Amino acid sequence: MFALFEDAGKFLAGRILSDADTSMQIELESGKRVKVKTAHVLIKFDKPSPAELIADGQRLSQEIDLDLAWEFAPEGEFGFADLARDYFDAKATLGQQAGALFRLFEAPHYFRRMGKGLFKKAPADVVKAALLGIERKKQIAAQIEQWATELAEGGCPAPIGDQIYKILFRPDKNGPEYKAVVEAAKRSHKAPLDLLKDAGAIASPYQFHWKRFLFEHFPKGTNFPALSAPEIKDELPLAAVRAFSIDDSATTEIDDALSVQGLGTGTVVFGVHIAAPGLAIQPDSPVDKVARDRFSTVYMPGWKLTMLPDDVVQAYTLIEGRDCPAVSIYLTMDEATLEITGRQTKLERVPIAANLRHDKLDHVITDATLSGAAPADYDFAPELAFAYRLAKDLKAKREVVRGKPETFNRPDYNFRLDNDGAHEPMGAEQVSITVRQRGAALDLIVAEAMILANSSWGAILAECGVPGIYRSQASLAPGMKVRMGTKPAPHAGMGVAQYTWATSPLRRYVDLVNQWQIIACARHGKTAALAAPFKPKDAALFSIISGFDAAYSAYNGFQSGIERYWTLRYLQQQGITELTAAVLKDGLVRADTLPLVFRALGCEGLPRNSHVKVRITGIDELTLDLHASLVERLDAEAAPADDAESEDDEEPAGVLTLAIDVNEEGADGADASKASDGAVSPAPSAS
Repeated sequence: MFALFEDAGKFLAGRILSDADTSMQIELESGKRVKVKTAHVLIKFDKPSPAELIADGQRLSQEIDLDLAWEFAPEGEFGFADLARDYFDAKATLGQQAGALFRLFEAPHYFRRMGKGLFKKAPADVVKAALLGIERKKQIAAQIEQWATELAEGGCPAPIGDQIYKILFRPDKNGPEYKAVVEAAKRSHKAPLDLLKDAGAIASPYQFHWKRFLFEHFPKGTNFPALSAPEIKDELPLAAVRAFSIDDSATTEIDDALSVQGLGTGTVVFGVHIAAPGLAIQPDSPVDKVARDRFSTVYMPGWKLTMLPDDVVQAYTLIEGRDCPAVSIYLTMDEATLEITGRQTKLERVPIAANLRHDKLDHVITDATLSGAAPADYDFAPELAFAYRLAKDLKAKREVVRGKPETFNRPDYNFRLDNDGAHEPMGAEQVSITVRQRGAALDLIVAEAMILANSSWGAILAECGVPGIYRSQASLAPGMKVRMGTKPAPHAGMGVAQYTWATSPLRRYVDLVNQWQIIACARHGKTAALAAPFKPKDAALFSIISGFDAAYSAYNGFQSGIERYWTLRYLQQQGITELTAAVLKDGLVRADTLPLVFRALGCEGLPRNSHVKVRITGIDELTLDLHASLVERLDAEAAPADDAESEDDEEPAGVLTLAIDVNEEGADGADASKASDGAVSPAPSAS
């Protein structure tokens, strides 16, 4: 005696070895013995053989027209044998019964399963909807097939071209566009990026990097809503100073300026003046919502996306020739010893006498002219000389707290495109890369003045019991990162007791938030906590920190990546085929004269800081890879390693992983691995 039974949605048949009340022991044709619940046994028979019955049933099942079967099936519950007798013959054979069973089982949109071999007709509207769904699936499958074929043959269907960033980075894995790319990648044995590039979906490497960034962080576009700059309603006194700013020529958001009063009197008042949008823009206002949505200005060679509309920026920027509203901090100090004896925050209008520009003055205003070793034939020479002396003193004192000096072994790089920033780059512009050594005199003046202001305002917030957004670092131990929080804490890297960001309110949202809190302190003193927009333990502050941290990291990563793109373009435009570099580790090297970290074959076993010449063997602007190999070692002995340069040991930062996976849905081993190369390695930081 044999039995046909259901096992996990499959139909099997075999010889009955034993038959108990609730279960049977059945031997399959393969020789395997299985225990089967009696409730799962649907047909008992003595002939034909199990294999013949299943084969006969599968053949006959395909002869059953489901529409006809549904039409003539009983209204109530019925068994598969009942349908076989109605459809085939009153004396339906075992094969016909098995065929009816198989057909009913595979058509749940027509017949609902009600129990052991029992079924019931689905309502007509359900059948109709199910059939429409099946037809839609067939059409989608045909569309996927058509698109996949076109992609594999080197064409790009418009719906896929319109969605390549979604497909690669935030796909709907059930979407036909995604499935078509996966299928085409499998067929062509290409990585998805290469597939789409060859199909013409990626217009240029630059546009790929730029539009991918916009897709992830500016999905609604980069245009601002219609906004006007709120007016400052305060009656602000005019400061009795002659202030000057120090910025690059490309800077339009001039946040900070300096002033020096009392030179030659023995007591000097050093002023740091910060643009005051916080006096006009209020929390939760339309302008605030725009700033909070962006969190920061995004910088890149030849272009930028500002945090605020230009009309709003120009209303508050510290432009020369204007009395500009400002939040000022005045540090009173002994002219000889530079000991700070007092500090005061004021809300006022500050006359901006000049906007000094780094790129025009770095070669004029130098250590020699500022220290008196060379003539100082420029405006604000006495004030700049004092500010430079103060900056060197402040830096030296911070280094005592740090426990070791700050070192600037690597230069900063300035990128210039021939579009002059007048329009969005297209990626083919001529690029120039120039070097500005870190720690230049004007740099040092501005940096130390801002550190002094930010640290001092952090202390004032704490004294008034007003929460702010602080940056802290517990120690200089490896891996000890800078954290953001709402309570003051030491910043080991800076060498200060507390540190806020409050000097760039036109460019960074946390600075605007801190400015609101500082304004409350300036107006209300010890009772400022009652009037400040953000109270202690305010959940909104933690939300701002979280959002800003994520956005700022993403923007910096993009800036590094796009600078790497332009560096690779520079190599090609200048015809550079060889570079000198310093070895880091594991084959990584750092170029001497360009912001590039890359792998060079042959450098894997060399000591850290070995000086080498490498030959460029390939450049990929899409993946931002630079391929190189060792030509020769240029030194006999490596320079001593600097433990402080721990970031050098890392792979080029900002690894970008595609969200498309061609290994899904059972892709075959070797071919799938070729097609699923989803990792792109853009830029290391140049800093």
